[in-house]
Amino acid sequence: MDNPSGRASWRGQLTARGVVIGCIGCVVITASSAYTALKLGALPWPIVFAAIVSLFFLKLLGNASLNEANVTHTIMSAGAMVAGGLAFTIPGAWMLGYADEVGFAQMLVVALAGTGLGLVATAIIHRHFIVDANLEFPMGASAAQTLRATEAGGKTGRRLFASMGLAGVYAVLRDALGAVPSMLAALPIPGVSFGIYNSPMMLSVGFLVGGVAVAWWFAGALLANFGIVVAGSAAGLWAVDAAQGIVKSLGMGLMMGAGLAVVAKDIVPQLAGIVRGVRGASNGAGSDSDGAGATESLVTGNVRTDAGTFAVIVAAIVVLMCMGLGLPPVASIVVVLLAFVTTAMSAQSCGQTGIDPMEIFGLIVLLLVSAFAQVREMQLFFIAGVVAVACGLAGDVMNDFKAGSILGTDPRAQWLGQAIGGVLGAVVSAAVMMALVEAYGPDAFGLGKEFVSAQASVVATMVSGIPSVPAFVIGLAAGIALYWAGLPAMMLGLGVSLPFYMSFTAALGAALKWVIDRVRTARTANLPADERATRDADAQEAGVVIASGVLGGESIVGVIIAMVSVIAGLTA
Repeated sequence: MDNPSGRASWRGQLTARGVVIGCIGCVVITASSAYTALKLGALPWPIVFAAIVSLFFLKLLGNASLNEANVTHTIMSAGAMVAGGLAFTIPGAWMLGYADEVGFAQMLVVALAGTGLGLVATAIIHRHFIVDANLEFPMGASAAQTLRATEAGGKTGRRLFASMGLAGVYAVLRDALGAVPSMLAALPIPGVSFGIYNSPMMLSVGFLVGGVAVAWWFAGALLANFGIVVAGSAAGLWAVDAAQGIVKSLGMGLMMGAGLAVVAKDIVPQLAGIVRGVRGASNGAGSDSDGAGATESLVTGNVRTDAGTFAVIVAAIVVLMCMGLGLPPVASIVVVLLAFVTTAMSAQSCGQTGIDPMEIFGLIVLLLVSAFAQVREMQLFFIAGVVAVACGLAGDVMNDFKAGSILGTDPRAQWLGQAIGGVLGAVVSAAVMMALVEAYGPDAFGLGKEFVSAQASVVATMVSGIPSVPAFVIGLAAGIALYWAGLPAMMLGLGVSLPFYMSFTAALGAALKWVIDRVRTARTANLPADERATRDADAQEAGVVIASGVLGGESIVGVIIAMVSVIAGLTA
């Protein structure tokens, strides 16, 4: 039933100024994420960065609670994973020559359908994963701790805007004016794109991901480029062109295997509990001492009205997919049903590992639907896109719910904020994707091209045919085995798939972080424990702010250059 006091609470957390700040940040982060995902083949979670920025700007406008900042950063980061879902799937259609069949309208339908499904699913599974199972959701927990520890002031703002500005100027010098080269220390090694990518953004990705994950990423690059391509071709085992097909298939198999292992190891054993938890929430059973019980409404204030609202949204999505994407009604219904399953999988994966293999879930649904339904090859990318967007948004929502649970934020305010940011992000991400393909052309997307689009290349390969089936099978088995052993198989597969210069540059970024951490540790070794902890926290925050600012500055300039190019072409 309605809870007036609860309403007052969420209305005090979802504020007008927070919505404005969140929406402005959402536009910037979504555009940046679309560009980053396409350009680098990787997309770091933006949640911690959004949390710091939200608290900073709210404090500029006066007093701000951590709950208001929590809701504001929920809006701000919502579009990032929507952009990721599109970027990790749809460019595969461009690679196969379907650019004329994928316009802004189709991408917007994919993004809106996935966003709607992600929102409905997370409203249903919220209680199970956050309250009953109480999963870790490391990125959400990190955002909550960041908000608690951060007293964002002038120093934070100067760091943020200075790093964004410097990276933006550097990108203009390199991309618009040609004053600096895009590649450094390049060597003519057959079949290997050796060099250092002259991109502060790529360094920042390595800095933010850091540690063991990047080490495995770089190990994959060494295996693929110097193990298979260079050593294999030198030994006469295969030609360079054949070696590149083996590498592509191996990388795809590793990433697919890791995704399947996530399902088998982390999700399938929990399915019974997930079903029981969701069923309990839908039946309104149980309650919590803090009032956030199963009877809680996240939308209208009334659980029954919520159920009707969700039914209408789902029906509208089915109609939208039929009319906007040309999918058969039965196929659309199956995609919707499987999307609910995969969003639960996504939530489980993010809750336990912090990884959201959204494109892998899209591939799984794509393969299942293509096995029984008469669907055109082009439409398979739409299916994968809808599921990837839904799973990406679900991962972001559940991380935000976890941060809110730690901070005591009303989940209703968060869900409504996520809806605002998700819909806005759908529009922005579709517009940015369209601007990029119009500016650079469909031939600019793919491994070894201007936009590597590694994950979309995997989807395209699965749709069109695998170059080396034995290498794919080996990668699939290795991906499953490595993940089962607790090793980051997904990062290994990413290293195998990406051009060497990108992996090398990311490794340099991670090495830079390692050096900075070692120097700081040596300088603070003799300080009292409390002071050492404070300095470490300040340094970690500064690193995140500066690296995120660099990443955002360069990617935003890239989007602006693309849009200027499109406008110039239209007016010419």
